[in-house]
Amino acid sequence: MWLLVLAGSAGALATRRGAPAAGPLPVPLPRVSILLAARNEAAALPRCLASLRALRYPPELLEILLGDDGSTDGTAAVAKAAMRGFAGHFEVVPIAETLGTARGKANVLAHLARRATTDYFFVTDADIHLPSTWITALLAHAAPGVGTVTGITAVQGPRLFDRLQGLDWLISLGLIQVVSAGGRPVTAMGNNMLVTRAAYVATGGYEALPFSVTEDYALFRAVLAQGYGFRHVFSAAARADSLPMPTWRALLRQRHRWLRGVQALPLRLRLELLVYSSFWPALGALAWAGAPGLALAL
Repeated sequence: MWLLVLAGSAGALATRRGAPAAGPLPVPLPRVSILLAARNEAAALPRCLASLRALRYPPELLEILLGDDGSTDGTAAVAKAAMRGFAGHFEVVPIAETLGTARGKANVLAHLARRATTDYFFVTDADIHLPSTWITALLAHAAPGVGTVTGITAVQGPRLFDRLQGLDWLISLGLIQVVSAGGRPVTAMGNNMLVTRAAYVATGGYEALPFSVTEDYALFRAVLAQGYGFRHVFSAAARADSLPMPTWRALLRQRHRWLRGVQALPLRLRLELLVYSSFWPALGALAWAGAPGLALAL
């Protein structure tokens, strides 16, 4: 049964069954804001900022706001050096106070959203490398009534451990694409997301949302609650590449944080996740019962 579900999901993903097609880009192209939260990211930032400079979008229409959340490693200086000579608007915003209920990254984004001057907020992270088509790939799905558009994120790295993380991300996001294309909201990727100003303002912003360690999911749910639609874009044009978790300990911390977000999913989705995950202990039980060959074949 598990393999049949996976096969059906693979077929739906391959054909993008039910996924809304991209629409035409607005004419003229709008100014957009890129919101980037950073805390002690001096090592990762040059890679991220280089990809933003390479975006195939008129630089004069780009407003890049980097929130420096009390960094002690020279993050601000590294960012300014990397963006020197940029033809668009780039600004480092020091974060010195807390807005409402926002904490951590949510607080940084709350400050940046207040400073942004456009109608489209593109959110990413300092450890992300973005494709040159990122802005247009997400913007083409921001149809009237759509509040959030999220792309996919892969993991890139030279080690086998890194590549396995990449496969895990793509399998999980492929399944999310299938469920989302069926009209059932699951989540949004906070390192690869567009949220319209109208949708963000309707929620009251991060400063009005209950604190959550999965701030992207909290905003996604709040936007849905305001009656806005969503899009999940599974395509190379909207694929961000993340740095891998360097150790098992770091990976487990990341997954533990995600599981706290899963607790807020609807009961039906949580039960489906439980059934999906039960494949692995079932295989272990089969091997323990004396059929390791069959378990390995399955």
